[in-house]
Amino acid sequence: MAYVPVPKDLSTVKTKVMFNLTKRQLICFSLALIVGLPFFFILKDSAGTSLATLVMIFVMLPFFMFAMYEKHGQPLEVILKHYIEVRFLKPKQRPYKTDNFYAVLMRQSQLDKEVRNIVTKKQNKQTKAYKGRQTRN
Repeated sequence: MAYVPVPKDLSTVKTKVMFNLTKRQLICFSLALIVGLPFFFILKDSAGTSLATLVMIFVMLPFFMFAMYEKHGQPLEVILKHYIEVRFLKPKQRPYKTDNFYAVLMRQSQLDKEVRNIVTKKQNKQTKAYKGRQTRN
């Protein structure tokens, strides 16, 4: 008996239009054919069949990627749009700044030490001045 796997999540199932391909895949493959074949026929006589085939494949490759690649339910153009926005268009600085509690405590400790040093220096000067007055009298 033939076994046919049935997906549990039916939202990921895409309707096939023709040749077991989706409408998106048919459009992208047709564009690849329209763009790639002229390159092959133009370069076949002057550069040879092997080089013409390689050039045709490299020209058609982006269309195949747009037709087939999908990550987390997003097609390639959405992923590229997000990448370009994050990499080039959006600012790289964070809109908010977190305040590290440990850093706050360290700054407060440093300030306390500075104040303590200033106060002890002032007290030392006052006691020296007071002692100086007592010795003069």
